[in-house]
Amino acid sequence: MKNILVPVDFSNQAKYAAKVASDIAKLTNSKIFLLHMLELPTGVVDPSSFGNSSNTPTTLLFLKRAHEKFEDFKNLPFFKGVEVEDSVQFHKAYDGIIDESKKQNIDLIVMGSKGTSGLEEMLVGSNTEKVVRNSDVPVLVIKQEVENFKIENIVFASNFHQKSKPTFQKILDFSSLFNARLHLLKINTIHNFETTKESSDAIRNYINGYDLGEYTLNIYNDVSIEAGILNFATVIDADVILLNTSRKRGLAHLFTGSIGEDLANHAKLPVVTFKV
Repeated sequence: MKNILVPVDFSNQAKYAAKVASDIAKLTNSKIFLLHMLELPTGVVDPSSFGNSSNTPTTLLFLKRAHEKFEDFKNLPFFKGVEVEDSVQFHKAYDGIIDESKKQNIDLIVMGSKGTSGLEEMLVGSNTEKVVRNSDVPVLVIKQEVENFKIENIVFASNFHQKSKPTFQKILDFSSLFNARLHLLKINTIHNFETTKESSDAIRNYINGYDLGEYTLNIYNDVSIEAGILNFATVIDADVILLNTSRKRGLAHLFTGSIGEDLANHAKLPVVTFKV
């Protein structure tokens, strides 16, 4: 891991994400790219003509204020000792984040999000879900301030179908960065029931051939998959939840109902997603 992208709208959630990104950067000797999407009122600026004489003083004022905010943001104490680069772009939030991740060869996107209750913010709800669904690199969603970010216990929740197996090495690589214990988790519900043997066999077939280091194998029963993941994570005092996602239908593709979106938008624990 060398390059980390943090979308910034100067909210508290963006600050929480940047703090976590800084902790990871210090551990992995990575560079942080801060990105602000400047969405101006219609008619104020044509992004394709930026830099030309057709841009108004209002446009330049918005840009100047954004850079001033970035200067204050970059002076937050947790950035000390971390290489940071900032960028202000005229773009829609979701498109700009994906484009910048490709341009800068980003290895991890760290996003702050309020979830569906904070629609007044730019980087919440549907934008978070769009990035999670379409990003080619892992996305870490931060919901609240983390005082001392550490990863010692990781929950990897999956249905352990073979079609998602290609991402498993990336999950192991992520775990090894923190020398964390990996807890493999399969949830059984009354509507999605398997015997213990069937679930255990599915997990063992999935991990066959990989060097997992320290791990546990867990089959957990609950009223729903979402409840099972969150309850299990609480029981073992997990630090982060890892999930696979699909470009086609988002996280819900690999789970029942809206489990993926619910977890990405509502779980208090940090959630990391890996695209299948």
